Amino acid sequence: MESIKGPAPSNVRFDGSSLRIAIVHSRWNKSVIDALLAGTIAKLKEQGVKDSNIVVQSVPGSFELPLACSKVIACSHVQAGATATDLLGGLASFASPRPSSRASTPAPAASSMSSQPFDAVIAIGVLIKGSTMHFEYICDSVSHALMRVQLDTGVPVIFGVLTALNDDQALDRAGIGRGANKGHNHGEDWAIAAVEMASHTRRWAAGKF
Repeated sequence: MESIKGPAPSNVRFDGSSLRIAIVHSRWNKSVIDALLAGTIAKLKEQGVKDSNIVVQSVPGSFELPLACSKVIACSHVQAGATATDLLGGLASFASPRPSSRASTPAPAASSMSSQPFDAVIAIGVLIKGSTMHFEYICDSVSHALMRVQLDTGVPVIFGVLTALNDDQALDRAGIGRGANKGHNHGEDWAIAAVEMASHTRRWAAGKF
């Protein structure tokens, strides 16, 4: 019987070629994380996102993901501001009859996407239930905090945190299950969601539906 789980495919083909996406992942349960990360990156590229516009950062565990996502978003705005300053400085040096000390600084190419603010962030973590309440506390805290990051920043934060009850559930959701059916790599779904939400957010910000 075919599963009813998972999102229905969009009737719109979203082009990720102009988007900049960050992936922030934890390092707990490495084999599962590595598979999810690989699936996410492969699907982002399939959606048109350029390799140079995919930035990957890691943190120790899932509890650190919300702060890291918030700071990564802020960092991308600092980069964009610095690029704008360099661009103005470079252009001014050509216009001035008496070049300043920045005259030798070339203006960066206007078409470069590598320093634009992130259009979306994908937070990837793997939590597997143990024998204490640690699992429940972390799941609840991380879920609420990641939601707050996207609402506070206006940047979509895709919830890529597996909350599995056992090892096999985590392996199946990374597409590396132990049985004949290896499961499905949910990183692919997160990549598709990131491109769609980033595209929607750009359009809404421009006052368009």
